[in-house]
Amino acid sequence: MVNDPICGMYVNESTDSITSERNGTKYYFCSNSCRLKFERPEKEFKSLRLALTISWPLSIIVLLLTYVLHFPYYLFVLLVLSGVVQFYPGLKFYKGLVDAIRNKGTNMDMLIAIGTTAAFLYSAAVVIAPHIGVVHNVYFDSSSLIISLILTGDYLQHLAEKNATSALDKLLKLQPSVVHRLDGTNVEDIDAKDISVGDILLVKPGEKVPADGTVIEGTSEVDESAISGESMPVLKELGSKLMVATINGAGSLTMRVERTGADSTLSKIIAIVESAASKKVEIQRLADRVSSYFVPLVIFIAIVSSSVWFFFGASGLSTAILVFVSVVIIACPCAFGIATPAALLVGSGKASENGILIKSGEAVEVSRKINAIIIDKTGTITTGKPSVAEIAPNVGTDERELLYIAASAELKSEHPIAKAVLLKASEYAIKPDMPSEFSYSAGSGIYAKVKGKSVRLGNYGPGSDKTRTDAYASMLGKGYTVVTVLEGNSVLGYIGISDSLRPEAKSAISSLKSLGMEVWMVTGDNERSASSVASAVGIANVMAGASPVDKAQKVKELQSKGMKVAVVGDGINDAPALSQADLSIAIGAGTDIAIESGQVVLMKSNIADVPKLFRLSRKILAKIRQNLAWAFGYNIVLLPIAAGALVPLAGFSIYSILPVLSAFAMAMSSTIVVSNSLLLKRTRV
Repeated sequence: MVNDPICGMYVNESTDSITSERNGTKYYFCSNSCRLKFERPEKEFKSLRLALTISWPLSIIVLLLTYVLHFPYYLFVLLVLSGVVQFYPGLKFYKGLVDAIRNKGTNMDMLIAIGTTAAFLYSAAVVIAPHIGVVHNVYFDSSSLIISLILTGDYLQHLAEKNATSALDKLLKLQPSVVHRLDGTNVEDIDAKDISVGDILLVKPGEKVPADGTVIEGTSEVDESAISGESMPVLKELGSKLMVATINGAGSLTMRVERTGADSTLSKIIAIVESAASKKVEIQRLADRVSSYFVPLVIFIAIVSSSVWFFFGASGLSTAILVFVSVVIIACPCAFGIATPAALLVGSGKASENGILIKSGEAVEVSRKINAIIIDKTGTITTGKPSVAEIAPNVGTDERELLYIAASAELKSEHPIAKAVLLKASEYAIKPDMPSEFSYSAGSGIYAKVKGKSVRLGNYGPGSDKTRTDAYASMLGKGYTVVTVLEGNSVLGYIGISDSLRPEAKSAISSLKSLGMEVWMVTGDNERSASSVASAVGIANVMAGASPVDKAQKVKELQSKGMKVAVVGDGINDAPALSQADLSIAIGAGTDIAIESGQVVLMKSNIADVPKLFRLSRKILAKIRQNLAWAFGYNIVLLPIAAGALVPLAGFSIYSILPVLSAFAMAMSSTIVVSNSLLLKRTRV
């Protein structure tokens, strides 16, 4: 059993034939009206507006004719005007009723169609054949106003839902409509929908990247904030990956298209946000069971209550009809159905704006139970890029000279440590010279000749010169990789290389602890380096030298103690642990592997987003509970009132206004659920 994504009604997919597919996900609907609203919301919104422009003026005229303007044969005028409202703006409810019968199910349209038809047909019988009854009251005003009010509720709900899906709308509008395709030296402007894999495209300064691909020419900075949430532009050069809908900076780029349409990063993100709202959570299951029996139960209550008042309460036929109408109109099964998806849709949209992709409702619910979290070191707590942490020159050499010699020797190397040394030299405004000779020995280091001097850099230990071995030992104690710089056999000094900490790591770990979690760092790195990093960010529980299998085993060990475990990893070597975890959080800058492997994906690769995820998940769950409390409370309180609970106090005269008040309450109930969910957009994470 599934929920209609529009109205939230319970749908049996085995008998339901009204379906639609989007981004690889199949959706089921209780009526064609809901399907059309899903597939072409703007067109359906225009139809709804047209229905309102007809129903409200006619309903007001019907109201005036009923209570103010009486003239010969005015009842026939009422019959005609209310009939137009009943069967033109109200036609959508009859279509929904037919759809429900065909699919052997129930929906909200069934209640509205039955209720308004009962009031209209009774009134029509009074006008056409007044001699058959002793009561001559008509309720055309009730049937017309009920339809107008419910359509108004649909209109308000549509506006609220449009606001709720604004994050998705922004994503959908990101892709450019026109792109520049290169054919040799010719540039051809084509529709973005006609892009094919392998096309060569030109992305001019300030334009949006039209597809996922690779830079084959040019250099520029690209704003990826729309996709990853990262505020700083990212440098793109030959071989760099480009994502659709990101914005090119001042340079011109030529790219080769690698993925289009549903395979693109943007489409995958949209599919994730949409599917998060359609997946069930445990808290919704009770509401689903209630809503599956709700419509038959309401009709049963309506028949019983109206019969009891007619046969045992001396209400008269007209009042019994109004009791029936009030009960079926005031009931709102939709509030049960949309309580969870409305909150999940707004919440997952809010998360995506912060670069957090929540792939399912289960992830939100499981996050509430997490009390242990395992975090990888490299690329998660640290940047994953080596950097120079400390420079210790020996006597007779200063820092600038040591950096100049090291950078010049490393100038021909592509090793990550070489890049770290060269970056540090550039920070000192040191311009290295090209070595006249260069060679590399795996596991040892490099040899180079710099201005005629023989220089070696690498894992050579403290050397024979003992003047600064204390600096060497100190660097090792801090967990650094120590590069010894030698000229001939003389040690010029040491350069400490570390995988630098992410600046937000310490505060993120502190936040996770404040949320009541036991934090573990499990890494394949050595004990000394792992302990140093853990100490720097405040993690007491460390497991070093762990293989991917060891990481998964650690998850099992914690789970065996009754703990619910989340794992934060890059989705590659952490895949076994992510699969074993109760909640898998992939941190990978929007890579395919991360998107596929995690229940949650942190697009910015920012560990500070982990506590944000848990805080936001708790707020989403709070909204779901509020929505369900409203849905249950609304129906529990108002159904007895509609059935006659106030009659002993107010008498049967209350039914002169109760059907219309019932329609107003029902029209607002679902809108209130969506509006309450919208408050998540204001939440701060």
